[in-house]
Amino acid sequence: QVQLVESGGGLVQPGGSLRLSCAASGTISSNYFMGWFRQAPGKQRELAARVSALSILYAESAKGRFTISRDYAKNTVYLQMNNLEPEDTAVYYCWTNWGRGYWGQGTQVTVSS
Repeated sequence: QVQLVESGGGLVQPGGSLRLSCAASGTISSNYFMGWFRQAPGKQRELAARVSALSILYAESAKGRFTISRDYAKNTVYLQMNNLEPEDTAVYYCWTNWGRGYWGQGTQVTVSS
């Protein structure tokens, strides 16, 4: 059993930045993904970015603005989000495909002036 605990969400103006963090309670093998999904109101949950020791994948909407990184020793994944747009407003969920797959509880990101 692994728990994923997110932090770093909040309210930011368009063009601003936020950094999300997600710490796993146990060891996530580097070959497994950790990443971030997001779900906007009335929309399906979608991948924002994911990372493993073998690859990094970004959603098209995240390329050039978001950077995912991971501290393998701390079992923590980060999402640096720059130049945020109102369309980025969503609940952001941490995720890993290790074991049976786990989700965090979600953190709200609101981009509004």
